[in-house]
Amino acid sequence: MKKIRFEQIEGNSASYFGLLAVFGLFILGGAFAFFTMEHHGHYISGMNNQIVWGTPHIFAVFLIVAASGALNVASIGSVFDKDIYKPLGPLSAVLSLCLLVGGLAILVLDLGHPDRLIVAMTYYNFKSIFAWNMILYNGFFLFVGVYLWTMLDHKAYPYKTTAGFFAFIWRLALTTGTGSIFGFLVARQAYDEAIMAPMFIVMSFSFGLAIFMLVLFASYRWTGRPLGDKIVNTLKNLLGVFAAAVLYFVLVYHLTNLYAAEHNAVERFVLLGENGGSLYAKLFWIVQVLIGGLIPIFILFHPSISKCRTALSVACLLIIVGGFAQMYIIIIGGQAFPLVLFPDMDVISSGFQDGVANAYTPSIYEILLGLGGVGVALFAVAFAVNILRLLPSSLADDYIADHVTKSAS
Repeated sequence: MKKIRFEQIEGNSASYFGLLAVFGLFILGGAFAFFTMEHHGHYISGMNNQIVWGTPHIFAVFLIVAASGALNVASIGSVFDKDIYKPLGPLSAVLSLCLLVGGLAILVLDLGHPDRLIVAMTYYNFKSIFAWNMILYNGFFLFVGVYLWTMLDHKAYPYKTTAGFFAFIWRLALTTGTGSIFGFLVARQAYDEAIMAPMFIVMSFSFGLAIFMLVLFASYRWTGRPLGDKIVNTLKNLLGVFAAAVLYFVLVYHLTNLYAAEHNAVERFVLLGENGGSLYAKLFWIVQVLIGGLIPIFILFHPSISKCRTALSVACLLIIVGGFAQMYIIIIGGQAFPLVLFPDMDVISSGFQDGVANAYTPSIYEILLGLGGVGVALFAVAFAVNILRLLPSSLADDYIADHVTKSAS
């Protein structure tokens, strides 16, 4: 097998600096939102004492979950020895690190007092799933950083498979920990499910690969590098399987809740819109299932439509939109459903919204902070491909056939 030549992009064009400027505006918007909420307090946001996790957390959790999934391409190449994925490994690893940086930046800036992060870094309450995630985030940077080094430094190349194996295991642990944040919350009827952990893993596969494909398409189109159908077809078929798997796990999750009588009320809240849940029902059926699930799967597996790169990009964008809707339903919808404080007991209700769905309207500051994290991630990716040799000079079919001996099956 011949050696594939990796090159960085030439970031000296007006379009490249314009792209960085756009991402920079997102970052400035996030900084403005942070300093404004830091000065006035979180009361100017849409969050309240019922909805304590707002829109910034949707962006943050989505980016963290997608970071794990973006590494999937590199893992398939190294751990499962699929040569067709190996040329994409460096970009996959860098994208995963950048997405995690963006997600964690949102979480840190939404703390109200970011300096309190020092407490979380120096004191660990191992009974808290959040403390576990602090370790998982730091470990992800370490293992993926070493993995990336073995791919970029030829002297360390013999250790790539071993490094990739540890990075693969750790990314599964990371996403398991993120899903377990919700699965361990027994007080919320919409959470408290062991299936949350594997469902988040499958979601990460879908969201991360969708973002990876968009970055790959943009990188090769804007730099004029050839991108053959063989790689594109391999990735789009894999994305279709992941998107279908997400719908399957969502189906199992809701069927499990419907089977348990204690969760029937929250299922009617999300699926039928009862008790003030009409917004979440619309998001579920229209945005998550139809727009973010069925339509992309149709595009990805249609014999003629799937040959169009624009249609594939649309499918990736729809999966991302559906992913945000799914996060909104899980995070906001799960808090909006009224707490069941005394199960199986008759309670004399008070006037403090007992049994009433909690209202939430995101503020512009929350949206700007979330977009700021996205800007951080994309700016870091654009900067990385300019200074590091992450992209093969060509991914044309004949070039891949000449340099790759085994194909992914």
